[in-house]
Amino acid sequence: MSRDAAKVDVDVEGRTLTLSNLEKVLYPEAGFTKGEVIDYYARIAPVLLPHLAGRPTTFKRYPNGVEGKFFFEKNAPSHAPSWLKSVTLPSPGSTKSRETINYPLISDLPSLVWAANLAALELHVPMWRVGPRGKVHDPDLLVFDLDPGPPATIVECCEVARLLQPLLEKDGLTAYPKTSGSKGLQLYVPVTGASWEQTHSYAREIAQRVADEQPELVVWQMKKDIRGGKILIDWSQNNAAKTTICVYSLRARPHPTVSTPISWREVESCTSPADLVFTAPDVLDRVEREGDLFADVATGANAGRL
Repeated sequence: MSRDAAKVDVDVEGRTLTLSNLEKVLYPEAGFTKGEVIDYYARIAPVLLPHLAGRPTTFKRYPNGVEGKFFFEKNAPSHAPSWLKSVTLPSPGSTKSRETINYPLISDLPSLVWAANLAALELHVPMWRVGPRGKVHDPDLLVFDLDPGPPATIVECCEVARLLQPLLEKDGLTAYPKTSGSKGLQLYVPVTGASWEQTHSYAREIAQRVADEQPELVVWQMKKDIRGGKILIDWSQNNAAKTTICVYSLRARPHPTVSTPISWREVESCTSPADLVFTAPDVLDRVEREGDLFADVATGANAGRL
């Protein structure tokens, strides 16, 4: 495929897609182009798609690159191809006064390449899935989003993750760490048979407990004036209306960093923020070498009960 033309038609698993502006630089500091964004998503698809499957996806689009304006797109656009799968769900409290939203479902490689061609750099998904007939299921994931207040960094996030892990294990829960691709760290916990009320209250209880035991390091409240130098355990993401960055998604940072699964060994050995910064090429190499460290998260293996 030549990148010289402004537009080029490609065949992706039997679907014809028109890709455009492949030479456009979306990450100026790194010189990373739209073509390279599409290439990354196409190559990471085998491990990414299982994590998107059944999850209504919100795009964060950067048509003029990470230094330009962006917008969130929940509704599948009117120009979406007819074969794109989607699901229409109620939208209570919508900021745009919508009664429903027709969310795209990124279920295959053509859908993923189509989204990447929209400069949908970031893919955000909820902690729940929909069934084949569009029924919203109970949450299958619980998340702790560890957010550092400067001058704290992901190094302190790792310290907090190490405090959380044994508490979760004691309750029969298995936590899987990943970088946010930005500044923080996230722990994903596969769960089964839990309601939103249960995941929400459990996450809050654990966050409060750790904050009470480690007040110099951890906060559980969202107030900005108490977060300096500490790690916020954001339990509030356990809400049906909220989304988090999907594993393996790019982030809109100066460089094409990725929300990357990491091992507990890497959590324990982290001494510098640079230890846990992974760009798109890094992640492709990691997956080729180590496979999907989040595979059990996708399948629900080791899912625990609250």
